[in-house]
Amino acid sequence: MAGCEELKELLEIEVIPDIEEVIDELFEQIANEKRADDAIKEEYAQLQEMRAAFVELLHDLEEGDVGEDECAEIYAELEEMIESSEENSDG
Repeated sequence: MAGCEELKELLEIEVIPDIEEVIDELFEQIANEKRADDAIKEEYAQLQEMRAAFVELLHDLEEGDVGEDECAEIYAELEEMIESSEENSDG
């Protein structure tokens, strides 16, 4: 079972940087198109919100405000999201 340190590492090393990369790509796409698609703008906004939530979670982890059981649950959910995302991008 993964603990809070593993969750913190996953957020710092994989999840947040990956979200930031997609945000940057979407920002460039929006900036290059005079009339960007509303769906792209919506995805951009959602990713910014998700990033903010993960940064807040990271802060809570650093403060010790998250229990080990909750860390394990969040870690498992993130692993599932990552696996699902990788499967979708491979196919």
